[in-house]
Amino acid sequence: MTGPILSLRNVTKSFPQGGVIDRLLGRDSRFVALDGISLDIARGEVVGIVGESGSGKSTLASLAVGLAQPTSGEVLLDGEPLSALMRNHAGPWRRRIQMVFQDSASALNPRKTIGRCLGETLALRSVPRNEREREARALLALVGLGPEMAPRLPHEASGGQRQRIGLARALAMRPDILIADEPVSSLDVSLQAQVINLLSRLTKELGLTLLFISHDLALVRALCTRIIVMRRGQIVEQGPCLDVLARPSHPYTQLLIAAVPKGIAGRRSTDRPDALSAAAATPQTRDEFHGAA
Repeated sequence: MTGPILSLRNVTKSFPQGGVIDRLLGRDSRFVALDGISLDIARGEVVGIVGESGSGKSTLASLAVGLAQPTSGEVLLDGEPLSALMRNHAGPWRRRIQMVFQDSASALNPRKTIGRCLGETLALRSVPRNEREREARALLALVGLGPEMAPRLPHEASGGQRQRIGLARALAMRPDILIADEPVSSLDVSLQAQVINLLSRLTKELGLTLLFISHDLALVRALCTRIIVMRRGQIVEQGPCLDVLARPSHPYTQLLIAAVPKGIAGRRSTDRPDALSAAAATPQTRDEFHGAA
């Protein structure tokens, strides 16, 4: 299918701010998180979205995955508006776009084992009960974890393992688009490298379209082919990742790059950090992911 897989058309999202008394006194105001955003994401593209806190990155992700609806404008999946898909049947939209959240601990039910968590997700994809355990093991292997993780509870896994489990749960739906919202911000550098390597490998092997939201320009440089710079709910600059980071044209992008501590100058080079060049997990083929359930 030609054309962008995900599009935003003049999307605005605002939230009320102020308390009940403010509204009674007519002092109600709204915070504009996204202000007339238009954007196309091509199939198979790996896009980094950067900007300071409050720039609208996570709001954009929430709209794309269907967790929120725009105040105005349209979000489109293969040219079909979210509003119509959600009204008629949200299942296909939910399956095709999945999200990996920043806080891996709160994203997993602390009272359910990893195996049960994956099994319930597979059930939503209508995988037969007698095949769920096998598929759960395959998903764990896909993200570099062994079958011994299945009977464990989330608190028995490390931060890096929990983030991989969250990724496995998202992949259980066999999505076309994966949105990763600050997925490594709470991990140390070595674990960040493992997760970034894993995302890089999976996007290539599974043909995923990836939206990677991060504050870390070095990670965006290592993973993404295109970068989108956001400020105050607007896109101020976008283009090929290496070009934008090497020759930023907007003053805000220049400030973001200048704010990178000089002590990690090595991470600002166009070469990938050595840690990011190591394999993160056992390879799996695209056919295994997209094979019949």
